Amino acid sequence: MSETIEPLIVVGVDGSNHSKEALRWAVAQAKAIGGRVHAVMSWEWNTNPFALGTSTNTSTGATTGATTGMQGDPVGAEETARQKLADTVASAVGTSPGVPVFRRVEQGSPAQVLVDASNEADLTVVGTRGHGGFKGALLGSVSQQVVQYAASTVVVVREGADED
Repeated sequence: MSETIEPLIVVGVDGSNHSKEALRWAVAQAKAIGGRVHAVMSWEWNTNPFALGTSTNTSTGATTGATTGMQGDPVGAEETARQKLADTVASAVGTSPGVPVFRRVEQGSPAQVLVDASNEADLTVVGTRGHGGFKGALLGSVSQQVVQYAASTVVVVREGADED
């Protein structure tokens, strides 16, 4: 007898309203299909010599000052991303969303982390854009790359999609 595996929905989260909408949509979809959600946030170590002592969470655009002397602390940057992801998930879908929501924090560029995660996903969900980029852009650079390179089907959720 074979065991049925719940469909996996990977959703990119950066703390923006767009990513919160994407997370809410992914949770609703997981409820509809009996699936599970992996909320994924990435962080990158800033190697810019002019930004010594800081690291940048590229999925939130935040520069953290978690430092030890003049050397940056990658553990502090990763922990900052973990806390940001936990806070974002809790504010977007609460503590009991009705389906399993796992939080994943991975080092790397946001687009590459999500494209890699799409290899194991049945569906990948992103918001139209995050914190960075141009406000007038219809699709942010991360969303554009995920749409172009993901191994799974991709859904792009607009901010305020539930209100339309």
